[in-house]
Amino acid sequence: MHITNREANRRITSRICVDEKVRSGKPFITGTRVLVDLILDKLAGGMTYEEVMAEYEITREDILAVLDYGAKTLANEGIRAVS
Repeated sequence: MHITNREANRRITSRICVDEKVRSGKPFITGTRVLVDLILDKLAGGMTYEEVMAEYEITREDILAVLDYGAKTLANEGIRAVS
């Protein structure tokens, strides 16, 4: 896959990008317009990897990158109780 300078500047990982001009700046799978949160939602809702791959034309590696990104994002998130 050829990577442009613009694409390289917005990469979070090799498979996850952000761009304020694409999908309102939400993280998406590189080379697609498929949002990370959409894939997480579909998996959490019970879709299998195979179903998600077929529905959104992504690879198993894309799904694993989404899961990795989600886990790392949550690991860095602080949660505080509201009183």
